[in-house]
Amino acid sequence: MRRRNFIRLAGGGTIAAATAGTLAACGVAGPHYPAEAVEAWQGPVGETEVRRRAVAYAITAPNPHNLQPWAADLREEDVITLRTDRERVLPHTDPLGRQILIGHGAFLELLVLALAQQGVGSTVQLWPQGPLPAALADWDDRPVARVTLTPAGRPDALFAQVLQRRTPKSDFDTARPVAPEVLAALLASQRPGAPLQTGGTVDGARLGPLRALCWESAQVELLTPRTMMESIHLTRVGPSEILRHRDGISLNSPFIRAVSALGMFDRSAPPAEGSAAYKSAMGRFEGHSRTAMGFVWITGGNTRADQVQAGRAYARLQLQATALGVGMHPMSQALQEFAEMAPHYERVHHLVLGRPAPRSADDATVQMFCRIGYPHGEVPATPRRPLAQFVRA
Repeated sequence: MRRRNFIRLAGGGTIAAATAGTLAACGVAGPHYPAEAVEAWQGPVGETEVRRRAVAYAITAPNPHNLQPWAADLREEDVITLRTDRERVLPHTDPLGRQILIGHGAFLELLVLALAQQGVGSTVQLWPQGPLPAALADWDDRPVARVTLTPAGRPDALFAQVLQRRTPKSDFDTARPVAPEVLAALLASQRPGAPLQTGGTVDGARLGPLRALCWESAQVELLTPRTMMESIHLTRVGPSEILRHRDGISLNSPFIRAVSALGMFDRSAPPAEGSAAYKSAMGRFEGHSRTAMGFVWITGGNTRADQVQAGRAYARLQLQATALGVGMHPMSQALQEFAEMAPHYERVHHLVLGRPAPRSADDATVQMFCRIGYPHGEVPATPRRPLAQFVRA
């Protein structure tokens, strides 16, 4: 559900110093990607089978690091069984797999919406063979959910936003506050009886501490070599790499492509602290934090079912944000459960819930934490792998 863009020019030397301003000005992600890499956002062109059409919409769901960690098993008639692609996890930034399962919840919500749009209802059973273990190393092929098709689905107005939804990864317009009534409309997006809670604020008195939390927790991720390298390894530079992978963190600006062509885009190590490249990466996250015009969050328990339900709630929040013309971007570094982040994990729970971080799966937990605001310009669609790569048939 985040993008991390890191540039290390050889030695952090004169070329980096001379172009740092250009990099900061143009951003590290170009607004356009190869058409084939974003074809999923045109919808299920040519697909006629109900389940495949639904999956084609669901693969546009938000998910961490754009890993797209879903496998849709269609081998049982009138059933879609959702499993995890165990090769697509984040052992360093998401060591318990919580964020990956939030991504599965987002997929499920879009799947259910897409079935209903075709007049098909659905019954969702989470963890039909029991939840996945706590340790990623122990994960197996048990299903996250079993979705059984039923008659007479009722379309949801939020479906209209599925292919329009984008995640803005740029500074927001500080001249445009988010009105309290817009926040209220955003938080009203949830289904009646939803098991988790949504909340948020546009109160100026609360924004300062929450912006500081975003920036300071982002620095921890950027300065921890193994978490930073996890993102660097998932970086795709230029049209050929983007088309080859169609996942991860896509960078396609003319500047970065030129640097890469000159052999000066080093993905073997984090940028040196204090280098121009380091300062540029830091500047982006500082800007994201500083320009947050409000925040929204999702809270509840922390069972495996809660984590999936958080993803369903998040998908609806983002679809509603799209309908309202508001940008919504996860700034969930403080929620990551690796050791170096522990002080900020404690802090986000105090700031949002007024209580300590959870000590058990039943304790109140902040599952998602996102900044909101109005983007300055076009927000690009994110690459997606072909439908066939997700389907087991």
